Amino acid sequence: MAQAQIQTKNAGLELEESLISTLPTREGWWRPLFLFQGHWLTPQTVKSTMLVQAQFQPRADDIILASYPKCGTTWLKALAFTIANRSRHTVASDDHPVLTKHPQDLVPFLELPHRYLHPITELEALPSPRLLSTHIPCALLPSGVSALGSRVVYLCREPKDVLVSMWHYVNKVRKDFYIDLDKAFEFFREGVTFFGPFWDHCLGYWKQSLEEPERVLFLKYDELMANPTKHVKMLANFIGVPFTNEEESAGVVEEVVRLCSFENLKSLPANSTGVSDRIGGLPMENSAYFRSAKVGDWRNCLTEEMARRLDCIVEEKLKGSGLSF
Repeated sequence: MAQAQIQTKNAGLELEESLISTLPTREGWWRPLFLFQGHWLTPQTVKSTMLVQAQFQPRADDIILASYPKCGTTWLKALAFTIANRSRHTVASDDHPVLTKHPQDLVPFLELPHRYLHPITELEALPSPRLLSTHIPCALLPSGVSALGSRVVYLCREPKDVLVSMWHYVNKVRKDFYIDLDKAFEFFREGVTFFGPFWDHCLGYWKQSLEEPERVLFLKYDELMANPTKHVKMLANFIGVPFTNEEESAGVVEEVVRLCSFENLKSLPANSTGVSDRIGGLPMENSAYFRSAKVGDWRNCLTEEMARRLDCIVEEKLKGSGLSF
């Protein structure tokens, strides 16, 4: 039986490799990117996405936290986990999981670690309702996510801050590689990153949120940062665990905000020390997920001309959609 499973897996990998070899390709940040279903992805991400599409079994009560890389994913994971599990883990407790585990480990990704290395069946063992996350574009998610009514929380961020955060992150985690800012800027401007063009990623989830507001909640990082209390309550309502009047009077909402604040998370040993491999073949420092979290940090890196050019292309790509930054 085990031998048959291995043979089936190997046959599947050979099929995936064969398909990937036929896809259009171009230069990427540190490895070639392949055009898969309209999105430029690394070959590892293409294989993993194919497996998610073929094997992931959505459930109606799934809650999926979606985002483009470097848009506040780690923060959203901490907030959503704390909100959803507060009946089991008192927010103010000294042994709360957020205090001892990295937020990235509290909410598993659909596509990571790469699913040809770590079977997606790992997600089947999780009890319902599952709290999951993804960087996969909306159009590439398994059709069952929408058909079954799985709820999605999407977090986006000002594109110039995304570019700068991504540039810092890549150069930190790739010890054998360096990309200069000008090159990273051109790649980003051309829509060549890791999960397709930034604007396409945002637009896919934005349009879905307009069509199905009861199923897709669209949040902006800047607004969440400006008024976290309001958005924590909004998030709790959306995922089906609203705060009671007693909780609000007792300051539980504010305690969630404090527990999951960037300053608190960054200072915790689980997030500031150690190395983990959450992707598959790319160990990185746990602290790599925590840099500055500041709104407008792009001003410290981009020139006025860079900012103007990027603003123009984003405005053009989002024109008529109702979405703006």
